Amino acid sequence: MTEDALLVLCSCPDEETALRIANTLIERSLAACVNISQPVTSVYRWQGKIETTAERLLLIKTVARRYASLEACIEQQHPYELPEVIAVPIDRGLSAYLGWVRQCTKSD
Repeated sequence: MTEDALLVLCSCPDEETALRIANTLIERSLAACVNISQPVTSVYRWQGKIETTAERLLLIKTVARRYASLEACIEQQHPYELPEVIAVPIDRGLSAYLGWVRQCTKSD
């Protein structure tokens, strides 16, 4: 059963920020793996204006019991006033991979 596995999405303004956040999450065992996308174009409304920005998207694999700490870590390190942090439950996946995610995110 994969009820505790999560995929967390987080957009970052640049590669440097994305790498810093990804490394911190891995070092603190808050995530098992973080994929960093090539630049993506984000179109969104912010403070009454439509914005278009190049960003890097983080795909973070973690577990529910680590989510609160992961979210706090991102908020602390992220330069945006309101960072995107969205968690999606993983309903299915390769059992061995999801077991690895659980193993990597065990707190000390």
